[in-house]
Amino acid sequence: MGTKQRLPDRKSKITVREVARRANVSESTVSRIMRNKGLVAEATREKVMETVRAMGYVPNRIAGSLASLDSFLIGVVIPSLSNIVFPEVLQGVHAGLEGSDLQPVISTTDYDIDREEVVVRGILAWKPAAILLAGFEHTEATRKMLDQSAIRVVEMMDIDSTPIDIAVGMSHHRAGHAIGRHLIARGYRHFGYVGHDWTADRRVRLRYDGLCEALAESGLSIESKAMTDGASSVAEGRAQTARLRAQAPQIDVAVYSNDDMAVGGVFHCLSEGIRLPDEFAVFGFNGLDIGKELPQPLSTVRSNRYLIGKKSIEEVLASPERPPNPTIIDTDFEVFAGATA
Repeated sequence: MGTKQRLPDRKSKITVREVARRANVSESTVSRIMRNKGLVAEATREKVMETVRAMGYVPNRIAGSLASLDSFLIGVVIPSLSNIVFPEVLQGVHAGLEGSDLQPVISTTDYDIDREEVVVRGILAWKPAAILLAGFEHTEATRKMLDQSAIRVVEMMDIDSTPIDIAVGMSHHRAGHAIGRHLIARGYRHFGYVGHDWTADRRVRLRYDGLCEALAESGLSIESKAMTDGASSVAEGRAQTARLRAQAPQIDVAVYSNDDMAVGGVFHCLSEGIRLPDEFAVFGFNGLDIGKELPQPLSTVRSNRYLIGKKSIEEVLASPERPPNPTIIDTDFEVFAGATA
């Protein structure tokens, strides 16, 4: 499924000369700072980097005649390799690249958009054929660099915003809404939420907002939340489930930010002798293998992560030149009833 929207007129590529003129320094000074070579006063470095970020400048690491050669690199920027979601996306990327001459260059950001900016600047300096990133959350400087690069830019995992070029993924807001409607239809009326830090993961917040919208349509709401400030984990899911049940014993179903947290909720129930789903119900998100292998398969939403990676590459290979209008590819999701809710 695709929708077309106009992109703003693209500016010409920013040169080192323009950066130097704006910062009122020499071109060689800009070059030394971008390459981190030689001694430069800290005040000068800060002034130049402020100009670089404001203008969206990217240095060209391919000099002379090499600059005219086609690049065989595909930049892939993901938040984490420890989160099983993203290795599955990478499997799809590699499958999509099979038979082509393109090679992926993979970098991680630890969910830090400032780190992403540094990574993107470094990748773009090598003039890749395309760059794949997770989500729509970027610094202003990163967005400028990507917009001005003229290469294919794929923002993966999410389709709830307007992409720079291509978005491949699912609507997380719609997934959260579907979870709410599914659980209401199964008779649940007292909802709790167990989650992790959603300031670093916009997609988690979108699902929560969709869930709340579905509940409100039926005159319901989230009655209690238990959230950790850090990353998701099975251990945190278990700890936060204990906290939720202590502070709101009337809750009959908890929706979790992802399957890691939900599996922790199942483990808490097993350790406390709480019968699932009769006394308490658990619902996750992602459709991870560990959830399928629990004594009672985890109730969850399955996202098509492998397909997201594969479709991202296929779109790039099908049309190497960036068109004037953005494209949205919906890989959809599946509500899996399971046995825990």
